[in-house]
Amino acid sequence: MQESPIVISVGGSLIVPNGGINIDFLIKFNKLIREEIAKGRRFLLIAGGGKLARQYQEAGAAVIGKLTKEDLDWLGIHATHLNGHLLRTIFQDVSNPRVIQHYDRKLENWTEPIAIGAGWMPGCSTDYDAIILAKDHGAKLIINMSNIDYVFDRDPAKFSDAKPLKKITWGAMKELVGDKWTPGHNSPFDPIATKLASKLNLTVVITNGKDMENIKKIIDGKEFEGTVISS
Repeated sequence: MQESPIVISVGGSLIVPNGGINIDFLIKFNKLIREEIAKGRRFLLIAGGGKLARQYQEAGAAVIGKLTKEDLDWLGIHATHLNGHLLRTIFQDVSNPRVIQHYDRKLENWTEPIAIGAGWMPGCSTDYDAIILAKDHGAKLIINMSNIDYVFDRDPAKFSDAKPLKKITWGAMKELVGDKWTPGHNSPFDPIATKLASKLNLTVVITNGKDMENIKKIIDGKEFEGTVISS
């Protein structure tokens, strides 16, 4: 019987930080994933929009003033599609040919080592899409590769005494991130995804995606740096 796949949500801030595409990150990520699929592992990779999404959102607002929430969301979604196609191009020899963009229908007859997803619809982020893929494909592990080492008990940008959390329950996470989605929402995990993950009793690890050795430890079930969110 095949091992259940591992879901990795690849933060857009890792693919496209300020100043263009991070080729160094992509080279290291490509190497890591290929080493793992050589061991028989399978992955569902979901691309975020990150700074690319925000640049488009800011450009639209700079020209016409305030944008609707829906327009802001669609700009973000299309940024994830571009990032998703970049990942699909990198893994084209080992990936399902279609970038998943609709999560109301399950990816059927998936046989390749990798499948890649991107944004779906206004009202949520790719965190939510990652949770749906985990549910559909029986994934036990969801890794959220971000640009932060841990989830903190409060915003470390505003509070110097913010403490990193190694473990947090979904209930506490709901209190931390709230229950409403806003486009470009900058929180450790999407509030809408938090609700669904809590309902499904899933486990999510949030960690700094720049450290490939640490990601490898998470995959191998070894001790790692990051925050575990579970029921």
